[in-house]
Amino acid sequence: MINTQRLVVQGLVEGTINADRVEIKAAGHVKGEISSLELVIESRGIFEGNSIVKDSKKNKATDLSKS
Repeated sequence: MINTQRLVVQGLVEGTINADRVEIKAAGHVKGEISSLELVIESRGIFEGNSIVKDSKKNKATDLSKS
């Protein structure tokens, strides 16, 4: 599992990704599940799996409560 704020994929990634923003570049290939606020797939980028869009309102509320 990958947990990060931003992930740029230019090779092969297999598994679960949890990030605010995921970019799959032209040479990138993701096999698995992506949970993110933003998912960008460039032309010729490959994504095989499931995508879950996070609720940005919930994340902002959570961030405020941590302050």
